[in-house]
Amino acid sequence: MKLLPLDTEVETKAVLKKVAEARAALAEMKGVAGNIPNESILISTLALQEAKDSSAIENIITTQDELYQSDVASNKFKTLASKEVHLYAKALTAGYETVKVAGILTQNNIRKIQATIEENDAGYRKLPGTALKNEQTGEVVYTPPQDPREIEELMGNLEGFMNSPDWSDWDPLVKMAVIHHQFESIHPFYDGNGRTGRIINILYLVKEGLLNMPILYLSRYINQNKRDYYRLLQKTRREDSWEEWVLFMLEGIEQTASQTIALIKNIKELMLERKRQMRIELPKIYSQDLLNNIFRHPYTKIDFVIADLGVSRPTATRYLEEMCRTKILKREKFGKESFYINVSLFDLLLSVAKM
Repeated sequence: MKLLPLDTEVETKAVLKKVAEARAALAEMKGVAGNIPNESILISTLALQEAKDSSAIENIITTQDELYQSDVASNKFKTLASKEVHLYAKALTAGYETVKVAGILTQNNIRKIQATIEENDAGYRKLPGTALKNEQTGEVVYTPPQDPREIEELMGNLEGFMNSPDWSDWDPLVKMAVIHHQFESIHPFYDGNGRTGRIINILYLVKEGLLNMPILYLSRYINQNKRDYYRLLQKTRREDSWEEWVLFMLEGIEQTASQTIALIKNIKELMLERKRQMRIELPKIYSQDLLNNIFRHPYTKIDFVIADLGVSRPTATRYLEEMCRTKILKREKFGKESFYINVSLFDLLLSVAKM
């Protein structure tokens, strides 16, 4: 494998034109996201959607209901798949907090992300035998580096490329596409490489200031174009021709940003509608914190309201029942537990997932 930076032409005319379009969409998304009153609402809802779609690429399939009926704080999950999705979201948000403060993306960050996803600390591969195979035929399509020393060298080089602006003057969006390809080709871990690599995409754009929150919904685009994604990964390895791969990733950024803009605007509009309704119909219990709660948790429950608002159990119960009475929420019982569903928000997220 080659070390970075590449000595190949990557920023072709077509790529630079697409960079401008993708950057414009990202800038608009960043501005729209900044108008949401509480950023944790977007981080918690959209990070979980990103986690769901990124996991689906690895055939880890769960439903929206299973996701929101799971309780991360109590370590109670509806299914094993829903647990894996929540672990991904946990790794994404923890990585975001680290990169936001440190301003760099290190090998240590990457190892922690993978360790959180897989719930182990095996670290980089040390034993030979890893090969990527066609799921249908079992044919080996790519053999990543096998020598532990080469893996360490390549990851050290990747870390330097991500954090040293003087190594290359490529646009950060082009760098992100190359970084993603390089990481997936190194395939440094025994498991969790795909999901870790997709988190790196988001965190790199945060580090570069192109995102202010980890809300770029890129995994859905990859999942919808899975065949092209894997075809172009392999074609670029085989032919060392980068334009088609970079254009594919830039198109994903542009499409995803545009879809996320629409989703954020719809969430904001829905929040304003519920705010007006609560002020008119429930003036005695309305607060911004309560509104935030039912948008941070599409399936909220008494314990969540107690934790978020610092109120007693009877008070939290009264708040939720009053919102059911006015049809802001809908109460449903799953097993022994009652959930209070923000049906309008849940339907909105579900409609995006089906696009």
